[in-house]
Amino acid sequence: MMRTRILWFGVGFASASGAIAQFVLKDLWTDRTSLASQVTEKFDSLDARVFNLESVISSNHTSPQGKRRERCVNNRDGSSST
Repeated sequence: MMRTRILWFGVGFASASGAIAQFVLKDLWTDRTSLASQVTEKFDSLDARVFNLESVISSNHTSPQGKRRERCVNNRDGSSST
């Protein structure tokens, strides 16, 4: 009788542990896939921003450089001179 109780306790304990492990692993897998998709989305956004910056920089380098750029320098009294 004692062996039967120990056997059923072991079976119950093993099935409960298996169910808990399944829920935990499913939750961890969901978090992992969610994190992976968020990282992919962020990198795609960053890649688009870098591409836009590179296109702006390359268009600035191909524009005519003959124009004179004026530079404003602030004096200590608050007025600006060019």
